[in-house]
Amino acid sequence: MLSVFESPAAPPPPDAFNLAAYVLAQADHVPDKTALAIVSASRANRWRYGAVAQAVAGIAGGLLAQGCSPGDRVLLRLGNTAAFPFAYLGAIWAGLIPVPTSSGLTEEEITAISAQLRPSLILAGDGIALPQGSDARVLEEADVMGLADHPPVAPVLGDPERPAYIIFTSGTSGQPRGVVHAHRAIWARRMMWDGWYGLTAQDRLMHAGAFNWTYTLGTGLMDPWTMGATALIPAPGLSSTQLPLLAERHQATIFAAAPGVYRQMLRAKLPPMPKLRHGLSAGEALPPALRNQWQQATGTDLHEALGMSECSTFVSGAPGAPAPAGTSGRPQLGRTIAVLDSDGSPVPRGAPGVLSIHRSDPGLMLGYLDAEAETNSRYAGDWFQTGDTVSLSEQDHITYLGRSDDMINAGGFRVSPLEVEGQALSFAGLRAAAAVEREVRRDVTVLALHYVGDQIDEAALEAHLATRLAPYKRPRMLIREDALPLAGNGKINRKALRRRPAARP
Repeated sequence: MLSVFESPAAPPPPDAFNLAAYVLAQADHVPDKTALAIVSASRANRWRYGAVAQAVAGIAGGLLAQGCSPGDRVLLRLGNTAAFPFAYLGAIWAGLIPVPTSSGLTEEEITAISAQLRPSLILAGDGIALPQGSDARVLEEADVMGLADHPPVAPVLGDPERPAYIIFTSGTSGQPRGVVHAHRAIWARRMMWDGWYGLTAQDRLMHAGAFNWTYTLGTGLMDPWTMGATALIPAPGLSSTQLPLLAERHQATIFAAAPGVYRQMLRAKLPPMPKLRHGLSAGEALPPALRNQWQQATGTDLHEALGMSECSTFVSGAPGAPAPAGTSGRPQLGRTIAVLDSDGSPVPRGAPGVLSIHRSDPGLMLGYLDAEAETNSRYAGDWFQTGDTVSLSEQDHITYLGRSDDMINAGGFRVSPLEVEGQALSFAGLRAAAAVEREVRRDVTVLALHYVGDQIDEAALEAHLATRLAPYKRPRMLIREDALPLAGNGKINRKALRRRPAARP
């Protein structure tokens, strides 16, 4: 049996469509219900559905009054405030193309992005780096929010295949690249409601991320709003250890975060969260040990999802269909995926290969910005290749084995770094770990484990791993680090680790 999963295609969106108008359609039905609460240790700033829709439509009208025309690109350099999602949806409402970016990008980084993007307008938050050399108009955050009082305009409807927004992601060359998404991308997220979230209109979903992270924009805001649920977003400056108390205080029923946030939360005893039904995890692979620890601490499950900037999340566990231990779940109904070999052919079930998505998936990007050749290079026939190495079981469960370029060759065996790291992190006192393939002399490589932890007995760590990993999976080098290098997306920068000297001070 080959590694192909097919299910009936999801129904298409209407021919005349607008992503932002679709997200806020519930405002006509529940205008007085709380859509958004930005919560802190002492207060909550709440927005009702009717007020959100009015602000978005007003900002849309205001942006058009600034001289923008449908199809213009708007660069968002805003902080973790309500201005970010309101401006993002307001631009889409007006037929503009917003480009959300992290407020942490340096001047050099955002200048490189702006040079590719050529925006017509930049929305600027206080103290956030702006691109140099751009002739785009700059509108300050206070003025952006002031546009909410502008007379509202009707949403610009059109072909759901037209561009709606652009996000920038790390390229394999180390240079950021723009990913262009269509208005239909939001329609594809309907498959996550049952396939990952178990989301209902009665839910109160708390997301630990900042507004300018696409995981937050999608899972934390747009999906709850589409359903008519309430989005809870922690205010800037809160620590991960404060989040459980806020979740309890604001009666969160679903909690969403990256695995690193869950790990930090679990360092302290968690308060009771009686309303919590389950948690959601994405952004990086969820270690089974961390999922077990959360289950024991809260009595609820963590449901993981696999996705990427080019297609959001499309493989997941869900309430009623939790992922078996060690797997990430199943392809969501409505998706068609395959696991391919280097020739672009499906591998047998259970064999490792590259996770690939059929080009008909409504959530798949339109392409990379001004890079047709690079876009085409990601396809093998009708299959978009994600770069993730996985296996697909006979029961349609996906086991994530790592990024294709992160896989380790250990004596001729392919080893997933995540497996090694997961076992290492179960050792007491170890706070972080990254397994990489290191060259020790010309054409000779070994499996090395970089770790963060105080007073670690390396002999005891080796003995610990020896009882949990096959000999070829065991690290041949242990390298203590003060901290692991992170890429701009917050994930471990394995390339940087490979370049580090083996001996660390």
